[in-house]
Amino acid sequence: MENYVQVNDLKVSEILYDFINNEALLNSGIEQVDFWGRFSEVIHELTPENKQLLLERETFQKQINDWHKKNTGTIVLKQYKNFLEEIGYLESKVEDFKVSTRNVDDEIANQAGPQLVVPVNNARYALNAANARWGSLYDALYGTDVIPSDNGQEVGKQYNPVRGNAVISYAKNFLNHTIPFKDTEHHQIQSYFIEQGAVYAKTEDGQTTSLENPSQFKGFQGLSTKPTALLFVNNGLHVEIQIDRNHPIGKTDPAGVKDVYLEAALSTIMDCEDSVAAVDAEDKVEVYRNLLGLMKGNLTSSFEKDGQMMTRSLNPDRLYKTPSEEKLELRGRSLIFIRNVGHLMTNPAVLDKNNEEVYEGLLDGVITSLLALHNFDEDNTFKNSLYNSIYIVKPKMHGSKEAAFANKLFNRIEDMLGLERCTIKIGLMDEERRTSLNLKACIREVKDRIAFINTGFLDRTGDEIHTSMEAGVMTRKNDMKKTTWLKAYEQSNVGVGIQCGLHGHAQIGKGMWAMPDKMAQMLEEKINHPQAGANTAWVPSPTAATLHALHYHQVNVQEIQKKITHSDDIQEAILEVPLENKPNWRPKEIQEELDNNAQGILGYVVRWIDQGVGCSKVPDINDVGLMEDRATLRISSQHIANWLHHGICTEDQVHETMKRMAVVVDEQNKEDTSYRPMAPNFGESIAFQAACELVFEGLNQPNGYTEPILHKRRLEAKERFHSVVNK
Repeated sequence: MENYVQVNDLKVSEILYDFINNEALLNSGIEQVDFWGRFSEVIHELTPENKQLLLERETFQKQINDWHKKNTGTIVLKQYKNFLEEIGYLESKVEDFKVSTRNVDDEIANQAGPQLVVPVNNARYALNAANARWGSLYDALYGTDVIPSDNGQEVGKQYNPVRGNAVISYAKNFLNHTIPFKDTEHHQIQSYFIEQGAVYAKTEDGQTTSLENPSQFKGFQGLSTKPTALLFVNNGLHVEIQIDRNHPIGKTDPAGVKDVYLEAALSTIMDCEDSVAAVDAEDKVEVYRNLLGLMKGNLTSSFEKDGQMMTRSLNPDRLYKTPSEEKLELRGRSLIFIRNVGHLMTNPAVLDKNNEEVYEGLLDGVITSLLALHNFDEDNTFKNSLYNSIYIVKPKMHGSKEAAFANKLFNRIEDMLGLERCTIKIGLMDEERRTSLNLKACIREVKDRIAFINTGFLDRTGDEIHTSMEAGVMTRKNDMKKTTWLKAYEQSNVGVGIQCGLHGHAQIGKGMWAMPDKMAQMLEEKINHPQAGANTAWVPSPTAATLHALHYHQVNVQEIQKKITHSDDIQEAILEVPLENKPNWRPKEIQEELDNNAQGILGYVVRWIDQGVGCSKVPDINDVGLMEDRATLRISSQHIANWLHHGICTEDQVHETMKRMAVVVDEQNKEDTSYRPMAPNFGESIAFQAACELVFEGLNQPNGYTEPILHKRRLEAKERFHSVVNK
């Protein structure tokens, strides 16, 4: 139970109240009385509008449901589109405009590279992500399946020189294509040196050669005659060749190269939303405290590794000398975005004057912006934005009215914190159908502060299924990736973004690679994101960021974007509902689909409910580890709900599947000492009940979201745990 403190017209949980007063406001320049007074004003001014926007979502959904019920069978696209225009779901066309976001950092405006998403309530993960701005290519190759584990190249407890040689060969081939020297290859170089501001290499046959493109050389460490590091740039990303002839690797290399470091995760989304399980004030303070540590630069995490205690903290900036031997400093950390909660959820951490829970999106907006003020301190050596900009990603918005509401919220926050207008930049996630179809109108509402748009297959597909639930039977989940609407959606996002002038002002992003152990496959497939004109894409780990950076050396995204044009005609393709008009799946195929969905739901939900883990590597039905957050849960639960609704499967069949898959999940987690099995006492497992509820109540969940059920059940699990402890 929360203990509340009355302040102005708010009841604030004591733990959150103390955190704000004793930590967040300390040295912020804002007095307690002013903060709480203004916070109460913002809450009570904006809550009614927030409620109205959610009611509008429900109204649209009911109208769409009714239309599909009256128009069963094949959808006549022209009639469907006319209907959506009549009810205002499809908004009026927007005249051309260009965004005008100012004070945007280079990582967003000018560079193209990977982006991490990490739960900010896990300090170790958050620090790893922030420090993933630079990564060892040698380590990323050695520890993953990019280098096959065959022909003597196996990974073992001891260093394998055969595998090591394969790593070095791969890395030097990368250098040959990225930082080429004239008439030679990096394999043949015996030494590097700098003379009169240029870098040269001596080859094994005694020749001296220079860079094919001398402007790629940007700096060095050590002496010009004996550098310990050489810094280059390609397609806006830095590459560092590290040299140490005494190093175990360097002493075996002709040129003394011990490693190749790549500029990797240019930005990181510190997540308060889909990858976090934060259901009350206790959880929210954990989220906020870690974010405060990141903003102040003093966050640390201690842990045991290989029998030794280690402490992780933020990396400093990287120092070099320019070719003319002047000081050069490069950012040592990833640029931080903060993903707030969307407009839907409330949280018991704060109650308003009507004794109702405050909308969590309002809470996050105010408090995360307050925390970011600590990064503005001129003495802070861990600056995030060089312009003192605050980057907030706003998820799960539906249409331009909701984007305008987020803009209004940010205006009010800037006023209450004494910030210049548009200090807070917005990341607008294109992951709901009404936003995809009206993206240009959404961008216009935030055109002075937009810094990011992106696509997300899982949430977007979950909303696609829920919105068109009454239209008919959805195709199998894997077949969704081949559908017309999805291809059009991905294409439209980039096209609209470029048409609105995001180039040079904002990121255009693509979704997550969910298989952290399948890096060879990622290198084959994820290059399609920069090739599509996206200047960032999500990756699940620092290692994946280092490897994905290779793609941005192969593809010049700036040049790709210049060639992209957009046609409004693509809107009709986005409206094509992914139906299986004449489903004739065999019983075995239906059961396979149910097994796959149910196992994924249970594997994620059991950790969320019982352990409060919102993002982790969850084994799928084939024991392939997938980096999961709530988006995966949304698509899987909505998919089964759709098949149930249209009679492809029965309730009894789904119940049986859930119980059988619970046993599978229990077995997959048997080594986890903190894990609580769901079987055989299914009635006692809150996690199992939650998973079933997500499916059987899927039709009734707002926009197919999973949060209301998850939050309710997690609170129930926490209460049960505390009551057992107190006994």
